[in-house]
Amino acid sequence: FKKNRSFPPVMASSSSQHAISARRLVGGALLVLVAAPSYAAVTHAKASALTPVRRGPNLPPAFARALAGGLVALALSTAPLPSLAEGGQVEDFKIQRGGASSSSQGYSGGAYKVITRGVNLDRSNFEGKNLKGVAFQQSIVRDANFRNTNLRGATFFDATLDGTDFTGADMTQSNIELAQLNRAILKDTILKEVYVVGNTLFEGVATIENSDWTDTQLRKDQRMYLCALESAKGTNPKTGADTRESLMCPE
Repeated sequence: FKKNRSFPPVMASSSSQHAISARRLVGGALLVLVAAPSYAAVTHAKASALTPVRRGPNLPPAFARALAGGLVALALSTAPLPSLAEGGQVEDFKIQRGGASSSSQGYSGGAYKVITRGVNLDRSNFEGKNLKGVAFQQSIVRDANFRNTNLRGATFFDATLDGTDFTGADMTQSNIELAQLNRAILKDTILKEVYVVGNTLFEGVATIENSDWTDTQLRKDQRMYLCALESAKGTNPKTGADTRESLMCPE
């Protein structure tokens, strides 16, 4: 014999009418977004069970997994990165904690992915770092310090490099397609087999003294411009290449 049990309606208190409660079941993981609001106490003395909850249709497993992945990707892509404070180490944060580079060989020999693509890295200090294969493409990297840095195979595609110091850096097989190097310092820099196109801007470069351009294919007007610079002289201290010879400057 079962007794009929009735329950009074559950009413939200006036102080919690504007509170938000949202729970989503995605791929089997329950995401609680906001805590549930408080409710008035149920005063019925005979109440001993909860009213069954009406559930919506279950999502297909494949769709649920795809939706969960999309939500995670959206959360990561919209998370703000810290801005570079004077004297701070934000550049290290971006190198060690990022996820947008084409390189997995990493930072100082580690297995890091880096977020250096399409960001502002003005006045960053990468001196002496191992940034082999790191992507700085479409980034703003003005007045930064890459002195004695390993940049072999790095890409600076469409990057703004105004005033950046590459003294002693190894940029062998790097990509500077469409890059802008106004005021850039290329003293003692190794620029062997660098990928350059006609729209790469060398105009206004500060110095190329002792740089090595061996096997870098330059357009004729680019070569003539660099050869005409007063700083187009000397010998690279690491490779022993003569700057003017590596540029194939006419005598």
